[in-house]
Amino acid sequence: MTDIYLVRHGQSETNVVDIFAGHLDSPLCETGKKQAELLKNYFKNIKIDKIYSSDLSRAYNTILPTAKEHGLEIIKRKELREIYAGEWEGATFDLLIGKYEKDYSLWRTDVSKAFCTGGESVPELAERIKNEFDEIAKTNDGKAVVIATHATPVRALISLIQTGGLDGMQSLGWVPNASVSHIIYENGKFDFLTVAETDHLEGLTTNLSKKV
Repeated sequence: MTDIYLVRHGQSETNVVDIFAGHLDSPLCETGKKQAELLKNYFKNIKIDKIYSSDLSRAYNTILPTAKEHGLEIIKRKELREIYAGEWEGATFDLLIGKYEKDYSLWRTDVSKAFCTGGESVPELAERIKNEFDEIAKTNDGKAVVIATHATPVRALISLIQTGGLDGMQSLGWVPNASVSHIIYENGKFDFLTVAETDHLEGLTTNLSKKV
């Protein structure tokens, strides 16, 4: 059995100003840094064997205080990155609504079938993330691991595990910054114990922009 703690990164500077980051390496804002410190408290009494993270700084620096507390290195994996957004990278949501109305409308109404103009599709992202997730789970039998990643990967994994596909993504609740989902992998199957916990944030929970 593998214990997996799936973490979304803390609030980033692009989150604050309603910019679609994708692979853009947007740093944590001050609130995100505080969330990273509060996240450390979630893992205070949990034995962690390994920590994996997207190589983008907003994910890495979210889990860094926890890694220091447990004396662990962070294993960076490019495969754990957010969706590659192509022409959307660094664009404001207002620009996406105006310039890419058709493509962005699909993102907002049926994200499971959406794609970023000139970039990755959600099904492509889901396959990338699921392959990496499976590998980490299978190679860490008997261990507890933390995986720090991004919103779209987390939503895709929740849908894949709970429904077997991506159609459930649209109806999923939002995955807040620095939230934690606890998953068990055993006998080739994944099961959620908790989804997107935020109690450890002590009220410092950030909300989804209405433009997403």
